[in-house]
Formats: sequence, C-alpha cells, structure tokens
Amino acid sequence: MSATNALLELIAGDRESTVDALHQLFDALAPIDTAFMHGEWEGGVLRTGHPGEQQLAAVGWVGKSFHDDDDVDPIVTRDEGGRRVASPILGKASLRLVHYRGAATATMIYDKHPIFDHFRKIDDDRVFGVMDRKGDRAPLFFHLRRLRPLEQGAAS
Repeated sequence: MSATNALLELIAGDRESTVDALHQLFDALAPIDTAFMHGEWEGGVLRTGHPGEQQLAAVGWVGKSFHDDDDVDPIVTRDEGGRRVASPILGKASLRLVHYRGAATATMIYDKHPIFDHFRKIDDDRVFGVMDRKGDRAPLFFHLRRLRPLEQGAAS
C-alpha cells in the first residue's frame, strides 16, 4: 500500500498510531514549496497521545490560513456564526523552506515560539504536517485539506 493510501486510511479511521509509523509515512511523501500552502486549510490531528491533540481540541482549532509567506494564521477557529477567524493563541507565523528529515520542504515558523510545522504533499488538496516544538519529547502530527472559496466563510 502506498504511503498516501495508508495515511488517508489512517485519517479516515481516526485510529491511534505511533510516532515512528507516522514519520515513515511523512518521509515517503513529496516535499512542497511555500507557494503550494497559500490559501485556507481545514485540519485535524493524527492521534499518538501528544498533549497538543487535546490542547487544539480545547481551543476549537479548525485549520490554518496562509495569506502569503510572511503572513500566516496558525490557529484558526470558528466564531459563533461559524465563520473562520484567526485566534490570537500562539500569534502569527511565516513560511519558509526548511530542511527536515532529508528534504527541504515548506515549513511554518511561529513568530514568537520555538515551533516549526513541516509539510509534505498528500495530494493536490491535502498535506501532512509535523509540529516540531523545542522541548517536546515527540512531535504532533496533523493533516490539512485545502478549502475551496465556497467552503471558507469569512476569515479575519
């Protein structure tokens, strides 16, 4: 089974996995450039037991907004009306190419925190991410799906 198919099955099944298994899938996917990430994305986590999984659920994280390489909203939630809004939690971020696990790939760098989110391509509308935070014993794994204009709602 290809890495893409295995990853899509894991996402659909919402089963817990291991860091090693998810790193293997990440490593098998193609790196991407920063321009690929521009736009609105909806996300979810892959469960390994990382404390960030519960933290993202608690703040109502639904995705990320990549306006351009120097303007990223890493934590997007929904307001009472269901519109996508940027959360001030963790602040803003930027996109750069960073060498990670053997390849230079699009990476979101938080402006005020030692956190890097590295991305690899699942397909034209989905990416697999690894949040690497200084001091954490293991990374947080997540996935994003590109939103089309009718799905986006008003973002601020």
